[in-house]
Amino acid sequence: MRPDLLFVAEMTDAATRIATLAAGRDAAAVDDDPTVRDALLWNFTVLGEAATQVSEETRVTYPEIPWRRAAGLRNRIVHGYWSTDTDVLVSTAHDVVPGLLVQLRAVLAALS
Repeated sequence: MRPDLLFVAEMTDAATRIATLAAGRDAAAVDDDPTVRDALLWNFTVLGEAATQVSEETRVTYPEIPWRRAAGLRNRIVHGYWSTDTDVLVSTAHDVVPGLLVQLRAVLAALS
């Protein structure tokens, strides 16, 4: 179970960065700043990749975490980054990531 602690910590760090990067920005502002857009893409990729590495046991124990959705967004970014919709990234950062952070922190505490 120790590797899961590392992967959930990576997910938490990436989600924290995503929330920070998107704070106060809409999709147009993100599109206007390639560094921020690239950083969002990278951190969503890290979040999703770490989610794929978490053991099945932990995923079953914490079904409230959208493990597959995180991995799916990662796959979309990695395999189609040139057509990734910034609106999706920003709305996910604003609407999903804050709640996900609460859930991830709870899992992290339980695994620690």
